[in-house]
Amino acid sequence: MTALPPSRRTVLGGLGAAFSASSLLARTSSGPTLLRAAAMREDVALLRRAYAELHPGIHRYNTPPEIDARFAALDQAAAIPMTLRAFYLTLSRFLATVRCGHSYANSYNQRREVAAALFEAPDRLPFDFLWIGDAMVVTADPFATGISPGSRILAVNGRSASAILAALMPRARADGHNDAKRRRLLSVQGDDRYETFDIFFSMLFGQDRYQLRWRTPPDGDVPRPLPVSRSRSAVPPRTPASMRAATRRSGRSSGAVTPRFCRCRAGVSTIASGIGAAGSIRRSTGWSPSGCRDWSSICARTRGLDCGNALAERLVNRETPFEEVQRLVRYRTVPEDLRPVLDTWDRSFDHLGENATRISDRFLRFDAQGDRVDPIRPRGTRYEGDVRVLIGPQNSSATFQFADFVRRNRLATLIGETTGGNRRGINGGCFYFVRLPATGLEADLPLIGRFPTTPQPDRGVKPDIAIPITRADIAKGTDGQLIRALA
Repeated sequence: MTALPPSRRTVLGGLGAAFSASSLLARTSSGPTLLRAAAMREDVALLRRAYAELHPGIHRYNTPPEIDARFAALDQAAAIPMTLRAFYLTLSRFLATVRCGHSYANSYNQRREVAAALFEAPDRLPFDFLWIGDAMVVTADPFATGISPGSRILAVNGRSASAILAALMPRARADGHNDAKRRRLLSVQGDDRYETFDIFFSMLFGQDRYQLRWRTPPDGDVPRPLPVSRSRSAVPPRTPASMRAATRRSGRSSGAVTPRFCRCRAGVSTIASGIGAAGSIRRSTGWSPSGCRDWSSICARTRGLDCGNALAERLVNRETPFEEVQRLVRYRTVPEDLRPVLDTWDRSFDHLGENATRISDRFLRFDAQGDRVDPIRPRGTRYEGDVRVLIGPQNSSATFQFADFVRRNRLATLIGETTGGNRRGINGGCFYFVRLPATGLEADLPLIGRFPTTPQPDRGVKPDIAIPITRADIAKGTDGQLIRALA
């Protein structure tokens, strides 16, 4: 079966339905341009059919009556004309209730004119930050605002940071009830052209000036009274173009899963990965220097979404199933009348379940050899040393699967924070991009559901050694997880 390509962040062509602003917008005499109610409701009905007939995980975290009620609420909301921005927010909030990390109105798959209208407003906050609990902690100050790393943003234009997070969380995607993933997705680290936080913050709270209140971090470990609270009333927002330029100047990546570097020093091989990948630290105990060089060679060859597999091949001592799941789909062949709005890179997905075995009224299971995920087979010299893998909420797709594989087979020590994804199963592998012709928006639709063969908890993979990211580490510029992994 065709695998997911290296990137889905490209608007794909091949759709016959054209985006026609004149046919779906109505201009009021005294207000902004609005989408017609009939156009929105038409697209809601189309989305409902596509998700109901094709989405394998639509009822993983929702009962059929719950999903029906939410679609009904979406249809009711669409009965009143609203702007494209308001409908995007409404649609995103609905899709987040599916609780699937791959089901969302993907900013990278929207039409160019839609993306320009929705995501290019010059109102981004001018600093990078992480959410630690409900605290907005600055991690970098690329525009010299004077807010030092480790500072905690208390309020933006009088609205508390915790209130901002509470408003954005219902629109953030994640698998199941993994809210740590939602917080990490709503953090800004300069890794993406369109940051999830920037999109929703702009639509809900964007301004042309920002008054900030923040608390500076303590100096080192010296006990002191509560840190100083400061404010600045003239912090200008940043544009997407200026943020991308700052990212290039700082040398940060675009969020790719390809390892950023692989080095070997003092018998320790370190592989540092992008935000989407599982960073891993491999100590070469018992290996000669040439063994350490072997890790560097493997690292240089790993590319694409399953880059962890090349590493796993050097850790197993026998053929080992990569997954302990059933891979299920909902359909044999997509109905002809749906195909024009289902954009994809591979039309064989139209017949995805032709050779699958019917196992229930809802599901078909892949059985053919070509439809199964290959097991991990030993390759080369097996590494007998100590392996440590850094994990965290950013690991939610292929890297979640890699962390889960390592956990199940006890191949390494997991260090850091609980991953994204969900042990109850995730959806992905093959995708349609549902083009909603009446409004011009798009929603991603994963086609393969991975369902564990035994009951699993509704959470990600827990670390063996829990080392959370702390405000103190950020203030000092240290990586506590990496330090612990190398200790």
